Amino acid sequence: MSSRRMAVVAGSLVTASFSAVIILPFTAVADDQGPASGKGGKAVDQAPEGVKLTTTLPGKISVDNSSQKTAVTATVKNEGTKDSTDIRLLVVGFDGLKVTNVRGCDAIAAKDLPAGSNSGFRCPVGALGAGKSKSYPVDATFDLGRTGRICLPVQSADGKKTFWQQGPVPFGTTNPSPNAPATPLLLGTDNKPVGPGGDQLPKTGADRDVLPLGAAGAALIVAGAAGVWWSQRRAD
Repeated sequence: MSSRRMAVVAGSLVTASFSAVIILPFTAVADDQGPASGKGGKAVDQAPEGVKLTTTLPGKISVDNSSQKTAVTATVKNEGTKDSTDIRLLVVGFDGLKVTNVRGCDAIAAKDLPAGSNSGFRCPVGALGAGKSKSYPVDATFDLGRTGRICLPVQSADGKKTFWQQGPVPFGTTNPSPNAPATPLLLGTDNKPVGPGGDQLPKTGADRDVLPLGAAGAALIVAGAAGVWWSQRRAD
C-alpha cells in the first residue's frame, strides 16, 4: 500500500474514533433524569439520634409511547451525623405506574402489598453511613391513560418503624405527546389527557372538582399523609 493511501486510511480511522467520542455525551443526555427531588416526602417515626433518613426521585422521567416502559432512580440518603442501624427501602407503584424490577431488591408478594398499590420491591439497605447515600435503578411501566404514582418508605429492617416516606407522589404531564416516540413526565404533576382531537388519550383519574367527599378523603389518605397506609403492616 502506498504511503499516501495509508495516510488516507489512517485519517479515516481517526475521524471515526473522534466521532465515537463526541457521540457519547449525547447518549448520556438522553438518559438525564434532571435534578433529584425529595418532593412529597416527610418524616414519620423518629429515627435514632444523629440519623436523618430521606429519599429522592428524579425530577423528570421519560415513557416510551410504544412499550410504556420507563426508568426511575430511587435514592435513600442519611443526612445525619451518625450511621444508621440496618434499614430497608421499599419501592411501591400505584395506579398507572407499575414497578417491574428494582436491581438488588426482592419483589413484595401481592398479599403483602400496601392497600391500593399494584407492585412493590423491598431493598435491604443495611447500615447507611453518615452523609452516605445508596441508589437503586428502577424499571417500570407507565400507562399514559391513567394517573401514576410511586412511593418510597424507609423502614427499620424488621419493618416495624417507618422513618421516612416519599409519596405516593405522582409523575405526569399536562401536555401529552401521543405521536412522539416518548412522553416526558415531571415529578409532582398529575398526568392529564391531550386536548380534543383524533389523538386524544383516555382521560386520567377522577375529576377532582366533582369528587365525592368519601372519595376525596380516601384520596388524601392514599396521598401518604404521615405514612398512614403502611402503619397497619408494621407488626408483620
